[in-house]
Amino acid sequence: MSPRATIPENSRSSSAPASARGRQHEASGSEKRDRILQAAVDVFAEHGYFNARVSDIARKADVADGTIYLYFKSKEQILMAALEHAFALFLRIANQELKDVADPRIKLKRLAELHLSSLASNRGLAMVFQTELRQSAKFLSEFSHKHLASYFDLIRSIVREGQEAGVFRKQVSDKIAANCFFGAIDAMVTSWLLSERDYPLAAAILSGMEERG
Repeated sequence: MSPRATIPENSRSSSAPASARGRQHEASGSEKRDRILQAAVDVFAEHGYFNARVSDIARKADVADGTIYLYFKSKEQILMAALEHAFALFLRIANQELKDVADPRIKLKRLAELHLSSLASNRGLAMVFQTELRQSAKFLSEFSHKHLASYFDLIRSIVREGQEAGVFRKQVSDKIAANCFFGAIDAMVTSWLLSERDYPLAAAILSGMEERG
């Protein structure tokens, strides 16, 4: 049932201005959408994408099943929206954090820390990103073209910056360097997920980077 149906007409006319009500409704809708997306991540991580049901997501998000379809057309769209939402937030934070860092070496180290800490803080998201996304070539291809490409562009720009500054070797392709950087971090996340031992993910790789100098 929509919120509008529960509010008497005369009450609406005497309450906040229409523009304020619109903003409140918009904020409420955004919060509900975010709640559905986080619930979806939890359900996909617990049951796997193919075994998860929309009704499971609705129950986890504490909304009616039909409410899900006000925001998303299918389970596939929910998965992509959840990952896109999380990744867009990560890239926004990363760009903000790195803009005042001058040394390209420190930029890469900080980016690695952000990548790892963002997934370490949400194990369900890490599980979905590392496993569920990659079970479908279609999902992975779509996500890679839309979002991972932006991440790789960021890494490559830092590598080129370091090459121009003389702190990274110019003989190494920035594309290959970006693939190695991402691949190493990606493998660390997968190992962390599969490990029977609980350990701080970001601290583990950063200590290793410091040991290598």
